[in-house]
Amino acid sequence: MARLGLNKLNRLAHLGLRVPRGASIRAFGLSRPNIGIKPTTATTIKPPSIVPTPRFVSTSSSHRKHITPDGETPEPQAAPEVVRTPAVITDAEYHAAADEYMDRLLTHLEELEEQNADMEVEYSAGVMKISFGPDSGTYVINKQPPNKQIWLSSPKSGPKRYDYVILGDGQHEKQDTACGEWLYLRDNTTMAELLREEIGIDLRMPVGDYGE
Repeated sequence: MARLGLNKLNRLAHLGLRVPRGASIRAFGLSRPNIGIKPTTATTIKPPSIVPTPRFVSTSSSHRKHITPDGETPEPQAAPEVVRTPAVITDAEYHAAADEYMDRLLTHLEELEEQNADMEVEYSAGVMKISFGPDSGTYVINKQPPNKQIWLSSPKSGPKRYDYVILGDGQHEKQDTACGEWLYLRDNTTMAELLREEIGIDLRMPVGDYGE
C-alpha cells in the first residue's frame, strides 16, 4: 500500500482516525493515534445557565402575628377555672367553724322571723328547719361531722353539701386567720349566696337591719 504523505498522516492523526495498514508514521516523528476510537463531531458546550432562586417577600406586618390564616382574630381564651378543695382542719376546728356559722345564721333568721308571721325557725341538736308556711316547703340545714360538711336541703333547688374552704389570698392559712366559707364544690357557690337568693338572709348585714 502506498505510503501516505506527511500532511495526510497528520490530518488522520489529528482526527483520531485509523491509519491504513502499511502507512508509516514513525518516520515523520508522529505518535500512533488511539486505535478503535471513532471520530466524533465537535460540539460547543454551553455553560449551564444560572436560574436565580425566587425570593419570597412577605407583605404581612409583624404586628399580625396573632391573626389566623383565614384572617379572623382568635377569640380571647377564658381564664382557667380555679379548683377549690376543702380546707385541712381538725375535728375541733370543724365544730368551731360550723357552730359559729349556724349560730350567726340563726340570729339572722330569728330577726327575719319577727317580721314574717308565716315564717318558722327551729334549731335543735345541730339541725335547723326553716319554713314559710304549709305550702312553701321546709329548708333543712344540719352539720355532718363525719364528712366535716354542712348539708342543706332546699325545696327550691334541692340538696347540697357544703365544705369548709379557705377563699382569697389566704388559701394556705388556717381557718382562724384566713377567710373561710362553706362552699358547694360542684358549682363553687357558697351557702350564703343560696340563703341570700332564696330566703332573703344576708349574713353580711349587721343584726337589726331587717326591720328597717
